[in-house]
Amino acid sequence: MLMRVLNRTEEAVISILLVTTTLLVFLDVVMRFGFNTGFMWSQELTLHMSAWFVLFGTSYGLKVGSHIGMDSFIKLFPRNGRRLLTGIAAILAIVYCWLILYGSWIYLKKMKMIGIDLEDLPIPTWLAHGMLLVGYTFLTIRLGIILWAVITDQADGFKHADEAKESLELAEDITKEETI
Repeated sequence: MLMRVLNRTEEAVISILLVTTTLLVFLDVVMRFGFNTGFMWSQELTLHMSAWFVLFGTSYGLKVGSHIGMDSFIKLFPRNGRRLLTGIAAILAIVYCWLILYGSWIYLKKMKMIGIDLEDLPIPTWLAHGMLLVGYTFLTIRLGIILWAVITDQADGFKHADEAKESLELAEDITKEETI
């Protein structure tokens, strides 16, 4: 149940950020080049929305396996060797996320204490940069899920996008369609 809520939240936020950022940039380009005007705040908002999008997207990419893997070395090992190396990689990545989370907490606490806003928008800096906590929390959860799958022998590595395999499958489909 909790994972379903996290998944839906992640997908909804990514969709909203993608659409909003695209529309804002499009509108700003039309305003600047069509009417020689624009919004002073759009660049800063777009920058922050892109950062939110990247951090949510990183977590989502782990979930669906859309990151490109550099796993030719890992594939040389037997299944248990791959599991061990993946477990070590997941633990190191979780430690890294915790370090970022700790540093982000200190940074955001100081920004809240100082009480400054963004340059062009009346939004507190700590709130706009709060994505560090949210994004790395989601990433830690995804890494924990991968680590658990490796520990329980449900997986022996990270899911990766295999572009070569996908290209071969597409080529085979095209060949089959041409012969029909």
